[in-house]
Amino acid sequence: MVYPYLSIDLDVIEGNARTVVALCAEHDIEVSGVTKGVCGNAEVAKAMLRGGVVSLSDSRLENVARLRAGGIDVPITMLRLPPLSGVEEVVAAARASLNSELDVVVGLSKAAQRQGAVHDIVIMVELGDLREGLLPDDVVPFVGRALELPGIRVAGLGANLSCFGGVMPTTENMTRLVALSEQVERIFGLELELISGINSSGLELIAAGGMPSRVNHARIGEAILLGRETVRRRSWPGTRQDAFVLRTEVLERKPKPSVPIGETTEDAFGRQPSFTDRGERVRALLNIGREDVDVGSLMPLDPGVTILGASSGYLIADVTDAASAAGIGDELAFRVGYGALLAAMTSEYVKKRFTKAGKPLEAET
Repeated sequence: MVYPYLSIDLDVIEGNARTVVALCAEHDIEVSGVTKGVCGNAEVAKAMLRGGVVSLSDSRLENVARLRAGGIDVPITMLRLPPLSGVEEVVAAARASLNSELDVVVGLSKAAQRQGAVHDIVIMVELGDLREGLLPDDVVPFVGRALELPGIRVAGLGANLSCFGGVMPTTENMTRLVALSEQVERIFGLELELISGINSSGLELIAAGGMPSRVNHARIGEAILLGRETVRRRSWPGTRQDAFVLRTEVLERKPKPSVPIGETTEDAFGRQPSFTDRGERVRALLNIGREDVDVGSLMPLDPGVTILGASSGYLIADVTDAASAAGIGDELAFRVGYGALLAAMTSEYVKKRFTKAGKPLEAET
């Protein structure tokens, strides 16, 4: 049994990384490749590194451990705020972490002293997206206290945008980050190594020439993995969107009515489904479901296939107009959005198969 599986083209990922890194290099911006979307997969990380990223970033300690076990020895930054309960593990695993709570930085300091290490922190600033970060007025006192802690190096300031509140990176909010960084430098007589302002949502601002010159660090995942910026989800020039293709097997193929027969209630996930009567249609059941993938961000490669919905273990598709026969045992393929990629990479039931130069690699997970 081989399905479902995610086909991963490492050459496409490398090429996408090269395109993104080249754009950022024109503006003196260093790129850290974000591997959380692929659960810290070492093969994908190596493709990013071949494409020119200089470091990696991830949100989970388990993923960092997976990267290290795969032979990755470049600096890794923890993207998710460190838990106070996990400071020892964070210092041991990662060169740096993003931070916004002083108690946690104190804990990191103690852990670094115990381990004989120096741990870099990037202090996150709230610029309106309302996820992590200090309010601007709290940054200077926070930096002052952090500078007193042994084993801690304040490497820079950072901000996160467009992930929760949908706030776009603009010249104005990036200028606020730069101004705050320069205020910190004046007050404390230091030079910050990093002003880490953007993720994949900042590519348009860079390309348009609107990024302040002091912003010198970007954390890029989706634009490299899926070839898209994340403000309007548009394909990024010079990248490809086919690095990941989800392949599934047809388990059942039968003509059925397009509207359920009988009184309806909520589905297995507590939703009230609605249906359009299109008469009898040919339906296929595929061997993947909501347990494994974000169905809403799957895109059939065959334009004649329509996703109707899913249960925990089945994807239901209308294949009446499919270009292929879509018979029992046949394969249907889907391009993945970020949600589908993350879920499929996380699922142990979806196998991962790598290709390079058009040829399968031996590695499979």
